[in-house]
Amino acid sequence: MSVKPEPSSALFAGPFAVATLSAPDGPAFPALVTPDAQVLDLRVPFGDERLTVRSILEAWDTAAPRLAAWAGDGGLEREPLADFRVHAPVEPRQVFQSGANYRQHVIDLHVAHRAPGDERSEEERRAEAADIMDRRAAEDLPYVFIGLPSAITGPYDTVVLPAWAEKPDWELELAVVIGRPAHRLSPEEALDHVAGYTIANDLTDRATVFRRDMPQIGTDWLRSKNAPGFTPLGPWIVPAESIADPDDLRVTLKLNGETMQDESTKDMIFNVARMVSYASQTAHLLPGDLVLTGSPAGNGMHWGRLLRDGDVMEGSVTGLGVQRTRCVAEAAS
Repeated sequence: MSVKPEPSSALFAGPFAVATLSAPDGPAFPALVTPDAQVLDLRVPFGDERLTVRSILEAWDTAAPRLAAWAGDGGLEREPLADFRVHAPVEPRQVFQSGANYRQHVIDLHVAHRAPGDERSEEERRAEAADIMDRRAAEDLPYVFIGLPSAITGPYDTVVLPAWAEKPDWELELAVVIGRPAHRLSPEEALDHVAGYTIANDLTDRATVFRRDMPQIGTDWLRSKNAPGFTPLGPWIVPAESIADPDDLRVTLKLNGETMQDESTKDMIFNVARMVSYASQTAHLLPGDLVLTGSPAGNGMHWGRLLRDGDVMEGSVTGLGVQRTRCVAEAAS
């Protein structure tokens, strides 16, 4: 079961995006999608039946100009997007996830967790937190951990809430898609290695973030973030050239029509270039890899309202489209 996208006058910014689609009962294939919801099967002009979006990203420097040309070629046969199922746009080999990267979100967390005996006003504690965030942006490093590609699902697919997940929560994020191999990049070099951007919802079970048997050993991201389907991705990859400034995009999540998250990527403590650069200092970034840049204020824990059976999440990022996923509770065994 999936929640289909609604028609839009323009699905995304720029002349084209890249997606992974399938016809009913057919295999998935890489597609060029135009803003008026028309689809070009990229296996045809590339002349390769085994083509995938990841293989396109592996040759992004030469592939991108060809895609741009085909987007403007009215002689190529196209079909309506509505005839196809939309999958996650790429199968990454590596997923790098960021935590505590939105200034207002982290300030809210700092204020909410008052230390015993701290009698200062909220205004005083908020000012202290703001100073800490300023120092962190200037002097510290991003917080990055690893996610599993097997947690990724499509942008309109149903999300199964595991029976063991007591506090499932949403975290809408801007996701960076790597287009060139990268290692030990400077921030000034980082954006040259970005093919484009998409949307990710990095679901988290808050009840299992910290180990109950040994909380002193820290976070358990395997358990809390990597259940099947816990990372709805897409609907497509919008080329970096179509996004004027990735550090000035609106990230908005609605739950059953009610806005829960609504913040600009301007509020990120570490911007896109610094996030990509930091991940590359340790790892070799590969074409198709994802760098998730963190989630703004407005998670379920903030509202005291976690995900439950029947909820519909609608996530959008400026210029990147909209994903829409329904939650279904797993039957208890």
